[in-house]
Amino acid sequence: MKCTTRYILILTLGIFIGAGITLERAVMATRESADKITTPLPLAELRTLTEVFSRIKSDYVEDVEDKKLINDAIHGMLSRLDPHSTYLSKESYSEMRIGTEGQFGGLGIEVSMENGFVKVVSPIEDTPAAKAGIETGDLIVKLNDKPVKGMTLTDAVKLMRGKPGSDIDLTIVREGANKTLEITVTRAIIKIKSVKQRILEPGYGYIRVTQFQGNSGKGLKKAAEKLKKKNKGKKLKGLILDLRNNPGGVLTAAVSISDAFLSEGLIVYTEGRAEDSRLKYTATPADILDGAPMVVLINGGSASASEIVAGALQDHKRAVILGTKSFGKGSVQTILPMSGGTALKLTTARYYTPSGRSIQAKGIEPDIIVEDAKVTRTEKGKHISEADLAGHLINNKLEKTKKSGKKSRKIDRKSGAKGQDYQLNEALNLLKGVNIFGAKQ
Repeated sequence: MKCTTRYILILTLGIFIGAGITLERAVMATRESADKITTPLPLAELRTLTEVFSRIKSDYVEDVEDKKLINDAIHGMLSRLDPHSTYLSKESYSEMRIGTEGQFGGLGIEVSMENGFVKVVSPIEDTPAAKAGIETGDLIVKLNDKPVKGMTLTDAVKLMRGKPGSDIDLTIVREGANKTLEITVTRAIIKIKSVKQRILEPGYGYIRVTQFQGNSGKGLKKAAEKLKKKNKGKKLKGLILDLRNNPGGVLTAAVSISDAFLSEGLIVYTEGRAEDSRLKYTATPADILDGAPMVVLINGGSASASEIVAGALQDHKRAVILGTKSFGKGSVQTILPMSGGTALKLTTARYYTPSGRSIQAKGIEPDIIVEDAKVTRTEKGKHISEADLAGHLINNKLEKTKKSGKKSRKIDRKSGAKGQDYQLNEALNLLKGVNIFGAKQ
């Protein structure tokens, strides 16, 4: 019986584009797990596969290497399961592990493949892609002069790689635009600071988590300490946690950040077929805000680990969730090392919020809906979500009861100065209102 190391992780939506790097976020933990084949091999189907392989080798118009045919067959097998399962070549697997350090070269965008095209899940803040004007939901149809249709996501990623300082021309279709957009992006070394903070007004803090790296939990606690110091050492009156356009990351980081604001109770649990994919995470005593009110900002670019945090704080009524519905990626991927330095990234479990909600292809519904009211907002606040991805997993755990009589309050500011963040303003106003109401009690 052979043993192999399994890396369990909650992944981002797609792949980060880097110069020489395909990044799927850091591993959560390692452990030993026995490989057991408990079902007989489907000999008839394998015979068909062998016959197809043989026909291609003998009759196809051009000679094709055995390695390519087998690799393509593996890719095809995994791609038909769901959008997040894939085969990692030796190079891709190595690059993924290197990329967990939070620094890599490239464009700074998170992408997934949809209907044969590359879709932008989220540009990373302060990167070449964000500065060039790439937006969530953009459909990339050409890379330089090469059409994307027909490429695999891996092929597209390779074309987007290059030396820092080199340019790549992206042809983009954007919802609401009358014609395709030609955007040139200059590749660069991407250094990601996952946690940022600032004081909005005396007593009111703001923390932005751009993605969940291995050290994001520690980064959040340091950010909270800095806010207290800037507030003259006094307890904060309220905090806004901004998870908008955060595509996810490491599961332990999501647990750590949730735990920072919770003093007890379940944070998240996972369920899968294998025994070692069934896990539970609970909060430890102490709340770094000492119970100060919170608002969590989310939108259609908030996914995976972001949804774990939002779901946990919402279920425990620790924070008000404000913004628009999140992406809806409620699955866990496991990295399974294979022979020859390759690996499988396989969906092995679904995760659930403390109350037992699965957000797979559903997303987190905000307590208060506030549409993105910037001048550049997409029509009707539309965002690409997990439910839009071809072959997505179906949410197989139905809600036992719907929240009777509870409706989300919807705020839609349709006018305003360019660049003004109305979602953030509404969150701050809400915190002020909570404090005013509390003072009258």
